[in-house]
Amino acid sequence: PASTIDPADTVFLGDNIMTMDDSTEGSNAVAVRGDTIVAVGSRDAIAEYIGTGTRVIELGDRALVPGFIDSHGHATFVGAMSTMVNLNPPPVGTTTDIASLQAAIEQFIDERNITEDDWVYGFGYDDSNLAEGRHPTRHDLDAVSTEIPIVITHVSGHLASANSRALDRAGITIETANPSGGVIRREADGKTPSGVLEESATYLIPSSLASVSGDGIEGFDEIVAQAVDAHASQGLTTVQEGGANPKLIGKLRAVAEQSPLPIDLVAFPVGNGFSEEDLQSFEYETSYVNGIRIGGVKFMLDGSPQGRTAFMREPYNEAPEGVEHPKHYIAYPVIQLEDYQPKAKALLDKRVPFITHANGDAAIDMVVAAHDYAGIDASDDRRSVVIHAQLTRPDHLVDYKRLGLVPSYFVAHTFFWGDWHRVSFGDERASHISPLQSTQELGIPYTVHNDSPVVPPNMMRLWWTGVERQTRSGYVLGEDQRASVRDVLYAMTQGGAYQYFEEDIKGSITPGKQADLVVLEQSPLAADAKPIKDIAVLQTWARGQKVFQK
Repeated sequence: PASTIDPADTVFLGDNIMTMDDSTEGSNAVAVRGDTIVAVGSRDAIAEYIGTGTRVIELGDRALVPGFIDSHGHATFVGAMSTMVNLNPPPVGTTTDIASLQAAIEQFIDERNITEDDWVYGFGYDDSNLAEGRHPTRHDLDAVSTEIPIVITHVSGHLASANSRALDRAGITIETANPSGGVIRREADGKTPSGVLEESATYLIPSSLASVSGDGIEGFDEIVAQAVDAHASQGLTTVQEGGANPKLIGKLRAVAEQSPLPIDLVAFPVGNGFSEEDLQSFEYETSYVNGIRIGGVKFMLDGSPQGRTAFMREPYNEAPEGVEHPKHYIAYPVIQLEDYQPKAKALLDKRVPFITHANGDAAIDMVVAAHDYAGIDASDDRRSVVIHAQLTRPDHLVDYKRLGLVPSYFVAHTFFWGDWHRVSFGDERASHISPLQSTQELGIPYTVHNDSPVVPPNMMRLWWTGVERQTRSGYVLGEDQRASVRDVLYAMTQGGAYQYFEEDIKGSITPGKQADLVVLEQSPLAADAKPIKDIAVLQTWARGQKVFQK
């Protein structure tokens, strides 16, 4: 008899389908209709879904995995990178010393005919990978121009350097005091600003992301389009705006109203400056409108380990230059516990999800303390996220399990800054950053991320890093914390869905879930597999539509 089943729009057939769902593992056929996976099973079982109009994709050696879920990043900022000078070191850029940094800025000014009325913004310089091993100062940038204001942001996003013209335009002088939660670095006289700004001091100058976070909408649709393409090309079907201001969210909604986003974006406004009244009235969203939803609130507790501003309990092995008591340097929190705790409690009481940036172990202590203060434990199922969670101690893992916290590990650091962390923190602390395997063994759900644009949104390199833990120099940092190929993929799919309370609709190749799928050049589990970082993403499907084709 003729099949009574409505035919599928697309059917994938192949022997390398990693479903991330025990009930469908081992299947070699997937049927998609509209934006939904309708059936997963054997070729024979799925044959009845193939009608005259069905597109049948024979995968051959290629692999099919669930769409990747970005558990932390700054999606539109990735799109805005095209408006800035790329100052990243290899393999992302070509800046290796201050001379090459200066040359890149000069070339950018020439190519774009920039005048002194404009500001020049650069992103991605990394003192840990510059030959000089230091931050560029105003003098280094003045050598490029004393007329055009130049501001370059550190790869961590937590520091910046400005030339004299930019400092002048921003009104930063000898008299300017350090803002709360930040430092204006000074020259040898202890007074004159050196051009280097830490943490909240970077807010004293106009943002390089004014195109993103300012009022203007002109050109913003192009930034959003570039952001979507940059993420979709890496297999990402859900992305995060992990630190948006209300203006940015308004602009995103306006763009998406004109043309709905083809992938899902979850936005988290930063709550550090919110009053308790703001938090009491804060509403989050559980469904997407035009591809966007507000997922909760983001808090920032400290800086970054690569910028040596992560708040630590024990002193750094090597402090940043110019610190008064280098042997006792532990960095600092950007918000005090007595300010953070009641804010966290207000959200926990209202059941509003929130994510907290905490890199150093002393910052992670603050997240734990706030949950204890609010009287929350794992049975409350709040899934508060510890963003980065890099210097997680073994006792923190017990706390994560007890409180139901979800660590989202910035495991990409292992490759990009693992060698630097050994100098900053010593081998013992460095080898325990992003402790995936210990977290796995305790049965704690976790996720992994790139924090793009700090690191490009390359999910295959992220996957490889979680499995190999190799640094730039080839050193294996914390061999005992290597996770399995499958476990890291789980963190990038099912783990992300769980973190967002979306495990019913995303994260695995399961009938009834959203058709978010990625076709890879080959399976990382194949006998002849290349290193995971070298396996190409060939196609990305979001809600049943192809959003990327290599």
